[in-house]
Amino acid sequence: MDFLESRGITIKNNDLLMQALTHSSYSNEHGVPSYERLEFLGDAVLELATSEYFYLYSDSKEGEMSKVRASYVCEEALFEYSNAIGLTPHIRVGNGVDQKTQSIVADCFESVLAVIYLEHGFSVAKKYALNIIVPYVEENVKFIIDSKSYLQEMVQMDKGTIEYKVINETGPQNSKTYEVEVYVDNIKYGTGTGKNKKEAEQNAARDAIDKMAG
Repeated sequence: MDFLESRGITIKNNDLLMQALTHSSYSNEHGVPSYERLEFLGDAVLELATSEYFYLYSDSKEGEMSKVRASYVCEEALFEYSNAIGLTPHIRVGNGVDQKTQSIVADCFESVLAVIYLEHGFSVAKKYALNIIVPYVEENVKFIIDSKSYLQEMVQMDKGTIEYKVINETGPQNSKTYEVEVYVDNIKYGTGTGKNKKEAEQNAARDAIDKMAG
């Protein structure tokens, strides 16, 4: 796939790579594994790679390093990277699911990183991740870590009120997907989905921010 081949990476285990690009909605419909286990591993690989980078190339204290690192591995950042490298179009989702949902795309970035790690080891996985991320660090690109807090700050300037409403819950009890709407002064501004209410609210807030900024 182009987002790997353009960086000199070949994955022999194509089944595992396709799993890394498979959302649970597609998994449930077609009886194939989803990316959830790989995401768990990829998250750890990404954290170690970026932690090492900021430790080696920064004189900041622990708290500041944690804050900066978090901003470059947050959901919004991973969504941006995935779109920039052309990963997003390869994601497989079930009927009625928007494959461009920020949380799904971010998860797949981590899952693909796990596949690289499993096949080529940490050094190659680290190089792949940092080649994508470091240019954003060097250009001092800012990513929003907490969309709810950012939206709250935007609204408070006008002394407005915010309310989040869960409008839908789908899936089995141990693997639900929540859909949330966010209202600003009783007007709906955004909608978001997530694996829990907190994630859905963050995505709804992000949607509202985008619409208010536009």
